Amino acid sequence: MKISTVEDVFGSLRSQLGWVARGDHPAPRIHDLRHSFICRRVLLWYQQGVDVDNAMVMLSTYVGHAKVTDTYWYLTGIPELMAIAAQRFEHFAGGACHV
Repeated sequence: MKISTVEDVFGSLRSQLGWVARGDHPAPRIHDLRHSFICRRVLLWYQQGVDVDNAMVMLSTYVGHAKVTDTYWYLTGIPELMAIAAQRFEHFAGGACHV
């Protein structure tokens, strides 16, 4: 299947579903689905109490990344994940963080 065919089908689905851009691009891209998948999977793991550091290796392999750091990159700047990180750091620091 040609990439242009995939892009045409995705564009049609995007229109039918009423998806709108949320970032710097004029419309959602297929690649954005991967980003959403990775972020949602990690959020669910945190909610389920999964050891995320161990699970990231599996997720990285699943999405085809050669380096786990490439998968971690997707998690930067996601407010929900940043809140979890802040809570965990505060717990680690014994709640002694004051702003």
